[in-house]
Amino acid sequence: MENITPQLYTLLVFMVVGSIVAIEARNLLSAVISVSAVGFALSVAFLFLGAPDIAITQLVVEILVLIILIRGTILLDNTAIEKGRDTLAMVASLIFFGLILGFGAMIFGSTGFPEFGEPLMRVSRVYVQTGLPATYAANIVAAVILDFRAYDTLGEASVLFAAILGALALLRRSGSATREEVVSA
Repeated sequence: MENITPQLYTLLVFMVVGSIVAIEARNLLSAVISVSAVGFALSVAFLFLGAPDIAITQLVVEILVLIILIRGTILLDNTAIEKGRDTLAMVASLIFFGLILGFGAMIFGSTGFPEFGEPLMRVSRVYVQTGLPATYAANIVAAVILDFRAYDTLGEASVLFAAILGALALLRRSGSATREEVVSA
């Protein structure tokens, strides 16, 4: 754990800088891209902390929220995009996002491998050896997901369900037609 501390601090600095860019950006699209970069850096931080399942959940929710926010931003800030007056802010945001993406991939790729000769399956070896006798399950995957990591799986499913419900609530058509409008149409 001590060897990944500098990388976590670097990710933390990028997240703080991305948050400041999002707060200070005059263009809504630039702010949305900066917030997305912060979420991606948080996902990479979860990978460093040994929680790949939380990192995947964060990434899925981040992608869903990014799509919703970009759709809303383009609808609200369409004049700035058409006139091309905030291209510098948008280009700066895209460059910042690209740097975060490249930096995260570089860090994860360089430190994600075990030492040479070290076994790859440390935690999963315990699950495989004690899973079936301890849980009486017919399937080791079901035993791990539903017995050993049940609360974690429930939390991830709740987060994904809440994100999907939020997306449906935001993307549905606003307003509802009255019965007279439906009959007359």
